Amino acid sequence: MRTLNWKQGRSCLAAGMLALGVALMPVAPAVAQVRGLPDFTELVEAVGPSVVNIRTLEKVKAGAAGSADEQMLEFFRRFGIPVPPNMPRAPRPDGGQPDEDQPRGVGSGFILTTDGLVMTNAHVVEGADEVLVTLTDKREFKAKIIGTDKRTDVAVVKIEATGLPAVKIGDITRLKVGEWVMAIGSPFGLENTVTAGIVSAKQRDTGDYLPFIQTDVAINPGNSGGPLLNMRGEVVGINSQIYSRSGGFQGISFAIPIDEATRVADQLRANGRVTRGRIGVQIDQVSKDVAESIGLGKPQGALVRGVEAGSPAEKAGIEAGDIITKFEGRAIDRATDLPRMVGNVKPGTKTTITVFRRGTTRDLNVTIAEVEAEKPVRRARTPESKPPVAGPAQAIGLVVSELPEALKKELKIKGGVKVDASEGSAARAGLREGDVILAIANTEVANVKDFEAVLARIDKSKVVNVLFRRGDIAQYALIRPTR
Repeated sequence: MRTLNWKQGRSCLAAGMLALGVALMPVAPAVAQVRGLPDFTELVEAVGPSVVNIRTLEKVKAGAAGSADEQMLEFFRRFGIPVPPNMPRAPRPDGGQPDEDQPRGVGSGFILTTDGLVMTNAHVVEGADEVLVTLTDKREFKAKIIGTDKRTDVAVVKIEATGLPAVKIGDITRLKVGEWVMAIGSPFGLENTVTAGIVSAKQRDTGDYLPFIQTDVAINPGNSGGPLLNMRGEVVGINSQIYSRSGGFQGISFAIPIDEATRVADQLRANGRVTRGRIGVQIDQVSKDVAESIGLGKPQGALVRGVEAGSPAEKAGIEAGDIITKFEGRAIDRATDLPRMVGNVKPGTKTTITVFRRGTTRDLNVTIAEVEAEKPVRRARTPESKPPVAGPAQAIGLVVSELPEALKKELKIKGGVKVDASEGSAARAGLREGDVILAIANTEVANVKDFEAVLARIDKSKVVNVLFRRGDIAQYALIRPTR
């Protein structure tokens, strides 16, 4: 058999097609139109002057330790990199130990208003004794910190200047995944560095109050606080975090959505601090299996695992095991939506929460309180109880007993049964000794008699949902039939 080379094969194919009367037509390209790469030059010229470099200083005692390597110090100075705070400094010739301003860190920011308000990250200015803001025209100003918010990592500072080029704020709802975006900042102290990429994802949950914008824009230490810009020259986010195992950029960076940042900045400008609403619940995601088992349908809402004593939630009648499906009439798709919705409501506001409880939906009225310091989860004591009661529960691997009145009072519950032993299907579902079962198969149980009665009539060939308490935390377990 003879092997044709590429030219020979092409000639034979063409001759054959002509013999069959098939006209040779040019092959159409797979993509009718190939878009060119974006040109960022005009964007940089228009927005660049609105981006600032931020340096922070702290007061330290000179000569606290031995001398530093002078070549290393010269390297830091030449490339504009802050001297590490823990680097020992050479003692003064006169032996004195006065305080001196030592570089603490560098970051970025952008001008919000023409009269000198600048937005940046809270971690950029946190702990600084002095904040210096440098404009692109090399003017430098001492800045006053108006306010910071650690939860969202947003800060606002003020410089005494007028006629400054303020940024334009973009509409975050128009931002699309795959859209080109650009960052300007001071990575490693290198001022006015421009990097670009695309939006990799939106609504990325990495914190209680922030649905981050994920991008592949190169972000490094020093970019923090700088703007993320769309192709219209509008700020859509504040560059805040990177995912990295080395400390340098690895293709994943996160920006605070500008609508969230602006909301925080407005409060910082008005009050110097941010107030947030709270209702006093501990929540978790609703899994697909739990949603199907309890009749919710699709996994949505926030599972209430615990209710704080005396909180707005307790006063409203919200119970552990409830699924909060709506807040102010707005659906809650994921558990992380709830803290943001509640947090954005002014404390003292009266509103409605919709909960799903054992197959039915009900609306509860709640008055929003103000966020306070988090309280540690209290572990309930397990007092001595009556001897375990055996029965149908053993078929699913449980031994249960009556709840002592003292434990009911401590847990603030009306009834339930205490797990004294767990094995087989129950153990595999996660139940263990000391847990308190509140409901099984969507039915509340007040005592062992109720528990055994429910067990006796359910189909044990199907998955059984169990709502239980472990200390202050309520959660669901799914007991699956033994195969």
